[in-house]
Amino acid sequence: MLRSTVTGALRALALLAALSAFGTAAFAQAVAPTASAVQIAREVVEASGATRSFAGVVPNILGQSLSVFVQQNPDLTKDLTESVKAIAPTFEKRAGEISDIVARVYATRFTEPELKELLTFYRSAVGKKFVSVLPSVLEESFVKTQEWGGKISEEIVINLRAEMKKRGHTI
Repeated sequence: MLRSTVTGALRALALLAALSAFGTAAFAQAVAPTASAVQIAREVVEASGATRSFAGVVPNILGQSLSVFVQQNPDLTKDLTESVKAIAPTFEKRAGEISDIVARVYATRFTEPELKELLTFYRSAVGKKFVSVLPSVLEESFVKTQEWGGKISEEIVINLRAEMKKRGHTI
């Protein structure tokens, strides 16, 4: 579950980074987006695979809320757990609101023609491949950058010790 949550979060982050690479001209778009721009943006959000990364948001929030209340009231664990299960369907129905929020953000950052280009990209063969391989690309990138960070950290420590030794300090 943690892996899928991390992968989903990384997918959303990479998606936002990738979309920002398409241009920022619409960032300055001061007018409220049109209904058609918001609709196209919803299609972009769906075609980009971003909606899959939102799937775990409500269950995660419910789980976090449960954890907070259980920590404060451990003797109520059973009742709290049953209560969360009882209210979960109400909030799971609202998960679609996330797509609407994100679509409105896209529609304020991209012009309608840009949104159409994005949609064309995501519906193309390479766009579909991008969506399908993005989770594994992000996961592998995360692992490799963690490895790189560890190596750099070791080198920094070695160099810092050497520099401090030149200054008469042993650390």
